[in-house]
Amino acid sequence: MGAGASSSASEAAKVSGIFVYPIKSCRGISLSRAPLTPAGLRWDRQWMVVNSKGRAFTQRVEPKLALVEIELPTEAFLEDWEPTHDSYMVLKAPGMQPLKICLSKQHEVTDAVTVWEWTGSAFDEGAEASQWFSDYLGKPCQLVRFNTASEVRQVDPDYVGGHHKTLFSDGYPFLLISQDSLDALNELLKEPIPINRFRPNILIEGCEPFSEDLWTEIKIGRFTFLGVKLCARCKIPSINQETGIGGPEPNETLMKYRSGKVIRNGKNKNQFYFGQNVVWNWKDSSAKESGKILEVGDPVYVIGKVTSAAEAAA
Repeated sequence: MGAGASSSASEAAKVSGIFVYPIKSCRGISLSRAPLTPAGLRWDRQWMVVNSKGRAFTQRVEPKLALVEIELPTEAFLEDWEPTHDSYMVLKAPGMQPLKICLSKQHEVTDAVTVWEWTGSAFDEGAEASQWFSDYLGKPCQLVRFNTASEVRQVDPDYVGGHHKTLFSDGYPFLLISQDSLDALNELLKEPIPINRFRPNILIEGCEPFSEDLWTEIKIGRFTFLGVKLCARCKIPSINQETGIGGPEPNETLMKYRSGKVIRNGKNKNQFYFGQNVVWNWKDSSAKESGKILEVGDPVYVIGKVTSAAEAAA
């Protein structure tokens, strides 16, 4: 593993986009700056839609979720902002009246909410939100919010040490992708696709395509992040985020060029990869200072890396 202090590491890239997805599998919000928390960018995957058994609905089975737009108050992305009784998240979707969700109300707790391997309690956003999503998807739904007061969802300890956590993301608090990787993929596709197919939190540019595969430790601005695991992709990149309609690409091309068979010497040969799951090393000294904000334009320095994607965790 190569290493070097950030003072001697040269700038490898810059942050070119920041995205949060307040409701799991719904549309993201593009930001110029966002507060960092140990569990991800603030507001990211704080909510999810669940079925009558409390299991997460995602675009894998409900691609119409891609069309649900979310607005949060502009001031929600200021560090240390706290909502008042008239602070709302507003949801819009085709054929639906806008839905306002109060950000500060007292919630009922609902038990046995499940996302992947994790089950815990969550806050119920109430009957109006349940009805809105039930009408939109045509089946019984409930909108729930992560109960940070009593629940902790640990990141997989097989990949990273014990104090890292996430909310309703698939498994890790941050997903990092380079624009350069997307540009390289788009050269192989008949019709180029936008980055929203891959739902990153941190988009960077200015590095070699797929170089983020190799990074085990990076600095973004003054914050240290650890590269934990290559991101194995599901069917969601094949869903057009503007229409909610699926197709064969880019997954067919990714299977040809980015499978474990191709980039990992045959390991995980039926998976294909795009992007790197990362965690913020928030126990680092810089995390104790104020101004824990990630901004477009922040420089990215590589502190540690492996020599090939075959050596990366996946």
